[in-house]
Amino acid sequence: MTATKKPASVKVTKSRSGQVKKPTQQLPGAVRVAALQMASGPNVAANLAEAERLIALAAAGGAKLIALPEYFCIMGLKDTDKVAVREEEGRGPIQAFLVRMAKKHRVWLVGGSVPLACGNPGKVRNACLLYDDRGKLVARYDKIHLFGLDLANEHYKEENTIEPGNTVVVVNSPFGRIGLAVCYDLRFPELFRAMPDVDLIVVPSAFTATTGKAHFETLVRARAIENLAYVIAPAQGGYHLSGRETHGDTMIVDPWGVVLDRLPRGSGVVIANVNPAYQASLRQSLPALTHRTIACQDVAVNLIERRALGRAAK
Repeated sequence: MTATKKPASVKVTKSRSGQVKKPTQQLPGAVRVAALQMASGPNVAANLAEAERLIALAAAGGAKLIALPEYFCIMGLKDTDKVAVREEEGRGPIQAFLVRMAKKHRVWLVGGSVPLACGNPGKVRNACLLYDDRGKLVARYDKIHLFGLDLANEHYKEENTIEPGNTVVVVNSPFGRIGLAVCYDLRFPELFRAMPDVDLIVVPSAFTATTGKAHFETLVRARAIENLAYVIAPAQGGYHLSGRETHGDTMIVDPWGVVLDRLPRGSGVVIANVNPAYQASLRQSLPALTHRTIACQDVAVNLIERRALGRAAK
């Protein structure tokens, strides 16, 4: 394999001043993207305040696409806490916050996951929301695969409080075609194979410390390699008031499976360049995507085509 120079990247961690020096190197045609890591708690207002701080740091670092982790707005003391703060689509303080942040910083913003109302009053849809730089909701993906684990003293059963989605979501953007997924979806490669011509995959996550240590990096890099796509994987990382520990290790991975930047634990920002020319060269050198012979069938795909995509903030 011919050695390829990695795109410049920068890691932004907590700073007393709240300032961050912008990276000095910007590759022609490349765009900076950011993945945020948090250790959210049961107080929605406090979580939004921390998210606002991190979004500002990412924007100051030059990021034009910023992704929050799964459950950025609430990691409750019990599973039903997220049901208590659920919102109708397009209404509520959590979504209003995301709209305000996208507009303020003129960035495309992935709202990790937000508990949205569904037909069952005792459950929510775990929805990943994508906003453009004008604060318009351009895509919504409802988590399809629901996590379950019975291992030693750890017991999780998301189906008790979450209603699964049933549609793969891909949206055109100024940065390429973005596919949305959430956390446990990483274990199901057929979901990503169903994404047509995807360039970037965003996977907000909250892996447990146990499963994350064993599998998170392997899964993220595998999805990047097999799809020759960039993967942006913001995560929860740390100890939570409920007693739960999440793995963290927020990372951005390039189409060759190289980890461009990562943050093992704690609140912070990971920033890297997405370089379409580099991605195109890899796909030309290794045209694996054109060699597929087994098609994904019976999968509903919502492909969101948009006009006038050149309006990304510069």
